[in-house]
Amino acid sequence: MVFSSLEFLFRFLPSVLLLYVLTPRKLKNSLLLIASLFFYAWGEPIYVFLMIFSCLINYALAFPIDKYRGTPKSKIALAASIVISLSLLGFFKYADFLVVTVNNILGTGIEPLYLPLPIGISFYTFQILSYTIDVYRNNAPLQKSPITLSTYITLFPQLIAGPIVRYNTIAEDLTGRKHSLAMFTEGIHRFVIGLGKKVFIANNVALIWELSKTTVDPSILLSWLGILAFSFQIYFDFSGYSDMAIGLGRMFGFHYQENFNFPYISKSITEFWRRWHMSLSQWFRDYLYIPLGGNRVSMPRWIFNILVVWSLTGFWHGASWNFMFWGFYFGVLLLVERLFLGKILERLPAAVGHLYTLLIVVISWVIFELGTPAEILHYLGNMIGVNGIDVVNFESVYILRSNLVLLLISGIGATPLFKNVYERYSNTIIVRAIIMPVFYLAMLTISIAYLVDSSFNPFLYFRF
Repeated sequence: MVFSSLEFLFRFLPSVLLLYVLTPRKLKNSLLLIASLFFYAWGEPIYVFLMIFSCLINYALAFPIDKYRGTPKSKIALAASIVISLSLLGFFKYADFLVVTVNNILGTGIEPLYLPLPIGISFYTFQILSYTIDVYRNNAPLQKSPITLSTYITLFPQLIAGPIVRYNTIAEDLTGRKHSLAMFTEGIHRFVIGLGKKVFIANNVALIWELSKTTVDPSILLSWLGILAFSFQIYFDFSGYSDMAIGLGRMFGFHYQENFNFPYISKSITEFWRRWHMSLSQWFRDYLYIPLGGNRVSMPRWIFNILVVWSLTGFWHGASWNFMFWGFYFGVLLLVERLFLGKILERLPAAVGHLYTLLIVVISWVIFELGTPAEILHYLGNMIGVNGIDVVNFESVYILRSNLVLLLISGIGATPLFKNVYERYSNTIIVRAIIMPVFYLAMLTISIAYLVDSSFNPFLYFRF
């Protein structure tokens, strides 16, 4: 079940909201836990037990971590939490990749397990680890209620594709959250914005990308249009999901952190990663990069830390070499920027930094999305015209003309322009009382109409 489905919008969400309002305060977490397990079991009826096991084993391990803090017993319990959690993630997500890699290198014939990937396991595993590590560091209180802790881990708004929520950021919400009509309304508005991003932009620009991939001899123009479309697709798809998750959290009284901050306006790769999937980059910074020594070490060790962290950041996205190389690619660029390029960019006009960043990021999406080196090199070759294709042809011009308005809206929507205009005029009566309510109602209505007439289209980050 996905947020942009009719089952969720007209059955699951209204039912849970109604039951939530009718449920006594002391039982609200229990209701949310049951609803979240049902939400997960809708698509993963077997793996819901794996998630429950992860919740309970880490709930139990947190007690000795807290009780014996500062002693070897606490470290052993924390190590057990990390090993068990990462082993489950590694087995279900990377076992077949390891088998195939060994077969390719050694020429063996080991049969892969062909395990289906449990949806959301990368996200809820990182949430679990942030809890036990923060308890060990005394940065988060021990949660004595298994229901409350399991609610934190499994809460359906952020369960499938983030944001990666840290326990200490919503600990108070879990036990004493407050509700208001204003907060609920804010949540609806945020959800509708996210739904619109997904339905209006992400789903439509995806068609351009699919066409550019499947065309046998695309022009250079179509190749660039395709990867530009994918750049918009992944941004509006993922940020739209995050908007919906944050909005749903608001409806139930939770305050989730922002996950995107207009990354495509960045003037460097360093800035880009401060704005893109912020909950993931912050997780790797606090739980891996800093424990490795961060930048408080020798130059060789610092370079090692950066490359390891970013290679693993890429590998977190999927069991494939292209993801690891994608992370390594960004690690190298971040090193170059911190060593000398960053200072050069600061002295150049802002437009140069923007163009540099967009070019680097657009190229990265080719690596990210295409599975094999041959496919990656072939598509990059199409972009620079080394494969003997036309610069422009009738088909590419037709596609550009047909989608020009969509691409312009996508480009403007990836900047803070709409947000800035809204903030400037939001206090006027006509905007608050007429324009915005009509806007949200129209966006919701048209989104639903699109969903009724469209085929199933899950979020990109569900596969991670």
